[in-house]
Amino acid sequence: MAIGQLEGHRKLSAKIAAILQEVRSSNATHRRKLKEILALRLSSPAEFCGAFCQALVPLFNFQRRNSSSQRTIKFVSTFACSSGEKGDSADEFLENFLSFLLLAATAANKTARFRACQIVSEIIMRLPDDMEVSSELWDEVIECMKIRAGDKIPTVRTFAIRSLARFANDSENRDILELFLEKLPLEQNGDVRKILVLSLPPSSETFSMIIDCTLDVNESARKAAYCVLASKFSLQSLSIKLRATILQRGLAERSAAVAKECFRMMKDEWLEKCCNGNPIALLKFLDVETYESVGETVVSTLLKAGLVKLQDGQTLREFIAPGGDSAEGGNCSHSIELMDAEVAVFWRVVCRHLNIEAHKKGSDAAMTMGTESTVYAEEASHNNDLLDRILPASVSDYVELVNDHIVAGPNYRFVSRQLLLLGMMLDFSDVSNRKVASVFLQDLLHKALDHELDESGNEVIIGDGFNLGGEKNWAAAVAELCKKVHAAAGEFEEVVLNVVEELAQPCRERTADWKQWLHCLAVVGLLLENTTSFRHMQGYAIDPTEILHSLLLPGAKHSNLDVQRASVRCLGLFGLLERKPSEDLGKQLRCSFVKGPSTVSIMAAKALLDLAIWHGPDEMDKAMNCNLSSDIHDDDISFTLLEFGDAREDSNFELLDLLCVGLEHDWDDLEEVEDHQSIQDVLGEGLAKILLLSNKFPGSHTSKHHLILAKLIRLYFSSDNEEFQRLKQCLSVFFEHYPSLSINHKKCLSKAFMPVMRSLWPGISGNAAGSTMMVSNMRKIAFQASRFMLQMIQAPLLAKDSTITEENKSENPGVETCPSLDLKSEEEGLAVRIAVEVASFNAKKTAAEKSYVAALCKILVLLQFRVSEQGVIKLMRRILSRASAAVAAEKDLTKELMHMAERLKAIDRNPVEQLSSEQATQILEKLELTFNLEKDDSMEAAPTPAPQSIQPRPTRRRARAHQDSSSDDEASPTSVVPNTPVIGTRSQRASKTAAMTKMAAKTTVKIDEYDDAGSEGDEDEALAEVTTEDDSEASV
Repeated sequence: MAIGQLEGHRKLSAKIAAILQEVRSSNATHRRKLKEILALRLSSPAEFCGAFCQALVPLFNFQRRNSSSQRTIKFVSTFACSSGEKGDSADEFLENFLSFLLLAATAANKTARFRACQIVSEIIMRLPDDMEVSSELWDEVIECMKIRAGDKIPTVRTFAIRSLARFANDSENRDILELFLEKLPLEQNGDVRKILVLSLPPSSETFSMIIDCTLDVNESARKAAYCVLASKFSLQSLSIKLRATILQRGLAERSAAVAKECFRMMKDEWLEKCCNGNPIALLKFLDVETYESVGETVVSTLLKAGLVKLQDGQTLREFIAPGGDSAEGGNCSHSIELMDAEVAVFWRVVCRHLNIEAHKKGSDAAMTMGTESTVYAEEASHNNDLLDRILPASVSDYVELVNDHIVAGPNYRFVSRQLLLLGMMLDFSDVSNRKVASVFLQDLLHKALDHELDESGNEVIIGDGFNLGGEKNWAAAVAELCKKVHAAAGEFEEVVLNVVEELAQPCRERTADWKQWLHCLAVVGLLLENTTSFRHMQGYAIDPTEILHSLLLPGAKHSNLDVQRASVRCLGLFGLLERKPSEDLGKQLRCSFVKGPSTVSIMAAKALLDLAIWHGPDEMDKAMNCNLSSDIHDDDISFTLLEFGDAREDSNFELLDLLCVGLEHDWDDLEEVEDHQSIQDVLGEGLAKILLLSNKFPGSHTSKHHLILAKLIRLYFSSDNEEFQRLKQCLSVFFEHYPSLSINHKKCLSKAFMPVMRSLWPGISGNAAGSTMMVSNMRKIAFQASRFMLQMIQAPLLAKDSTITEENKSENPGVETCPSLDLKSEEEGLAVRIAVEVASFNAKKTAAEKSYVAALCKILVLLQFRVSEQGVIKLMRRILSRASAAVAAEKDLTKELMHMAERLKAIDRNPVEQLSSEQATQILEKLELTFNLEKDDSMEAAPTPAPQSIQPRPTRRRARAHQDSSSDDEASPTSVVPNTPVIGTRSQRASKTAAMTKMAAKTTVKIDEYDDAGSEGDEDEALAEVTTEDDSEASV
């Protein structure tokens, strides 16, 4: 009976295996084979599950994920979720099959776990709601998949998370959601993160995680995030800020697939479903007044996709309705309908798009011939005609439209600015049109700055206080329209200078109040920002020199701080237009930076940095006509010579010195200004730019660049600058690019290494220490800085300078005695600097000095030497013994230094040849180092009591002893070797002295720089001699 059952089980398993084999080939056979396997299950319900699992075992050993295995898994999961005719034990089979899969999911074989989790996930996704499975089994499935979600194999984690996704929506399974939220930030695999994002249910907890995934490094994870946002979150459920953030990231996505997914979300879910295809309605969900750039991007994207359909009569002219009959030769009055901000942005972007397309098609038509040229010309004509129908009929209508919105008050300021920008598409070639527009612009330039009363009844300017209209974008729009209307050479400057002359009259007469000063300076700033040279300003109503001496310099000394700030800003713009900076301008900017209030100092810092980058620091100092003796010393990176805010004279300070003092000054009373920048942010960023552009203005200041770089590195690694996150981010980008741009930058970095380490290490060079924990943290930060600088020095150069470096690296016999041209920029130069620093310490060192020297040696052993640098190699071998003696107590570090010495000896082409003092001095002078090589020099072997430092074998020594003269023996009166040949045993005193000498020699750490020829053989002989003598002593 048992044999018959076994045979029947085998036949049933073979039938199932045959069905599974057939479904691998095509999905078309699945429906027919599903009926066959359902019939088999109905015929043998008791034996079917075991036979089915047995037939499925080969799949658990098949690792490849090809199409045939995927079809098999699809068929198996579909069958497991299917119920046949009445009497079919589908529920019982599903429970038994799931139990089998859970057992396989815990197997040691990774393929078995992967296939089990894959089939479980497919079954859960396909399982109908009417299938009855016990709650205990589901609990087992959930617990097993939660364990597999932490599997070491990414594919197992992927399908385990997919299996749990259906249960995450259930409030009873709160632990699953918590598991997802815990795993997502920590997951390293991009595909697993993608499944996690797709599995998250829509909720306030998961939303922030999904938004963060739009910045994921993995493309599929970012695409999944936008897919989830489109399918699980409605437009109304998102805040305005989040809507703008999603579109800003998605439409500017570097991956075309992710950008397409974001566009699909915006088009299908937001535009079509929520806004009925109306782009203006979509803009109303985005708050274009706050997120103007996002609104522009949305409309531009829709225009390029052809999704903006302009209806007949939908133009700007619908906002300009005739209000009365026009008299002959007179103007017609209009009734202006005020438009919303979204409408203004929409029409501005549409008109700009049509204008660009018309110019592009026109250029294409001019560059081609025949039918193609005709097609392009027709497209250009169509765009121009459409643009003409949209824009106001005349310039007068346009001016009236803008004026009415300006008069409507500050609530329509944004719309008015959009309409000003819209004027760039109008034609002002006609004289009458230019006259109308010119009068309109004159009114805009003469319009005073808006102000209001605060709680104390004081007048306060609305806006930034130094731009026309109190807003940078408004001033830029007025300037662009003015340059469009007055396009002739010098005409723009003439018109604005006439306005400046009128506004400056009360300022020169000292009858103007602070509001009139600000208005005048705003117009001056608009002119200086939009002109290219003082040549265009000569011969008009007011001369540039008069502007400087009658407006800007007096304004910088005004009692009102806003006037001072606006004047200092204009002084900076004025200096950028000068061929050479003037003395008065430079002195005033320095004075405002040092003695002015905090808000004025930061504006002066920006101006000084801009002028230093534009003209060069040397030119700025020459303009001062003072004794420019630097107050920065070679190794000093701290300044206390100048106190900010007092009346002390600062003219003897060079500009870079002054800015460096400001970088370390305590600006506690300084409030953040626009763009959330502090003065340390401004100074640090500006000094970093000067270092990046150092090759453009070489001069005396290049000798100080390593000190400026040291300051920036110290500021970057300082533990007390956590509030300067913006500056740290800026410096991180700077440090990434700085060493790769030029060899000079690497020279500067190598020279800055030691000043940085001295300034950061506690207890060195007068640095404060503190508690044990504080000292430990400071040492850790200093060592991190040293590794960071080492990485920058080892960074490869860009193509331009790397070619030169490779040429210098070519082997040249002459290099053995002379340093290469780029020694200062390479690792060899840094190694010499560190070795000299270590060797310069005395034998008796404090705890801080010991830790400092040890940290330097840890960096020293990481440096590599080129074979071509023979002179530096010989010098390094000469200094290394004295450097290693400074860390003799550190056994591990001493071993590393010995290995370094061996490496240097291996690449030394002639170890016997010694480096002359002149050659060594030449290398040290090139690195600007001073070091006494003769003091305790170990170039030659130190004298020992024996006649020679390396003794031969005993037999050879005895043979030589008979041949040597007595005078040779008398040359070493303290020798432990007997003066006469020793045939028998030696005295107890001589044996003890020899043993003590050998023990002392073993405990003294010494690295021999230069060994005699055949050193390896002599070392073996010496070792043999010592052994022989010890044996002879033992035999006595």
